[in-house]
Amino acid sequence: MRILVVGAGATGGAFGTLLQEAGRDVTYLVRPRKQEVLRRDGLRFISPTADRTHPVKTITAPDGSEAFDLILVTVKATAFEGVLGEIGAFVGPGTSIIPILNGMAHVDRLEQLYPGQVLGGLARIVATLEGDVVRQQMPLTSLTVGGLNGNPVPTDVSEALDVPGVDFSVVDDVAGALWEKWVFIAAAGIVNCLFRAPVGRIIDAGGRSRILEAISETEAVAAAAGHPVSDAGHAQAVGILTEPGSAFTSSLYRDLSAGLPSEAEHILGDLAGRARSLNVPTPLLDLTLIQIRAGLPT
Repeated sequence: MRILVVGAGATGGAFGTLLQEAGRDVTYLVRPRKQEVLRRDGLRFISPTADRTHPVKTITAPDGSEAFDLILVTVKATAFEGVLGEIGAFVGPGTSIIPILNGMAHVDRLEQLYPGQVLGGLARIVATLEGDVVRQQMPLTSLTVGGLNGNPVPTDVSEALDVPGVDFSVVDDVAGALWEKWVFIAAAGIVNCLFRAPVGRIIDAGGRSRILEAISETEAVAAAAGHPVSDAGHAQAVGILTEPGSAFTSSLYRDLSAGLPSEAEHILGDLAGRARSLNVPTPLLDLTLIQIRAGLPT
């Protein structure tokens, strides 16, 4: 099947490379500058086990194209609205769309535009973009997909994504998995952005109880929305966010501290809005949003 990867950043470049190496027909939707670089240099992906560069097929929004069979949306939330109006030219009646972003707002937006064609997607990979090079720091590379609103995952989609190097799985409750990841990321964002320090320093300052409150707040929203966090998911969140001496900081905090575009509204703002509609109190989340919107000190 013809696969369109929207974005050639850390996530898109990594998964796109592994798909291409397995013989899949992969094309990247990128900006003109990025297209020039990829046409000239190819896409370089450095993983813990290999360093390779492949020539890749690219298109830009004005290029136009026939519909693709599968579209993987791998951009950050800050770029999502920009690409939302561009992918329509590549969507046909049989196209499956898998967004791989944090949060849930993007799923709702795509479902409104392409009802019945959107699948839930959850990727786990630790990778960054260094210039135009995709570098993966840890060997974990997993992709979980599932149908939404009772729709199954098409067999050809599962077969296309099940490739060497990717721990691929199909789950029944992908919405629950997406919510579980979302509320953990939100809790981490609250902890680091509100107290402006790594986890270990916050604990040393007496903040452990507040960390647990932040976790409880976000998980309460998920439960009220009908997606309670599993015991294992809760234990993992507590373990990561209360580890003594930990240097952990959330990517949201790192982006804000560096003055970079952030996913604050997509991750925290949307969660706060849903909490209000569900009558769930979230005082720490609300305070964090005020601080971010007022201008987080660096």
